[in-house]
Amino acid sequence: MAKKSPQKSASTRRKTTATRTPRKAVTKPAARPAGQKPAARTKPSGPAKRPPTQALVEGTTAPQFTLPQDDGSTVSLKDFRGRKLVIYFYPRADTPGCTREAIDFTRLRDEFAKANTAVIGISADPPKAQTAFRKKHELAIPLLSDEARTTIAAYGAWGEKSMYGRVFEGILRTTVLIGADGKIGRLWRHVKVDGHADAVLEAARAL
Repeated sequence: MAKKSPQKSASTRRKTTATRTPRKAVTKPAARPAGQKPAARTKPSGPAKRPPTQALVEGTTAPQFTLPQDDGSTVSLKDFRGRKLVIYFYPRADTPGCTREAIDFTRLRDEFAKANTAVIGISADPPKAQTAFRKKHELAIPLLSDEARTTIAAYGAWGEKSMYGRVFEGILRTTVLIGADGKIGRLWRHVKVDGHADAVLEAARAL
């Protein structure tokens, strides 16, 4: 016959209850004063934005840059120290207007050299597209890629455009002539391709 377990005395039950771990007190947040708005939540930072377009003025120092060239090397403004430099910004490689402009600057390359002036082209096309563009049209002008558009914006070559009634942002055909002292000598905005390279050459000779 199974034995019954002895029942605990009242004093033993009281001791057991007394040794139990007390529950932690739950602290409620302090009440917000009437009329006070809750603190705004901090939103995670998004991707870095492209620098705003700068308003360059003739006589100011040209913005520094370092960009990849179509041959795989990198080119910086400081590489042209002591020489004048023409930078022409064009919308897209191997399009009709950009091709004519590149061919015109290539045709006059030797004349620019006689005027102690180098010429480079910059667009947002990747280096591979620039290489294909140069080879296809046998261009002698170095072509630089600014896919992030930071240099394009710094030189004021980015802005609002319109085509067939559609308004959008893009590269504005722009040419900058930088003197041997590193300052902006001439600026051409909203360039018309025909005769432009010849006009830039004359300005380089006079600077």
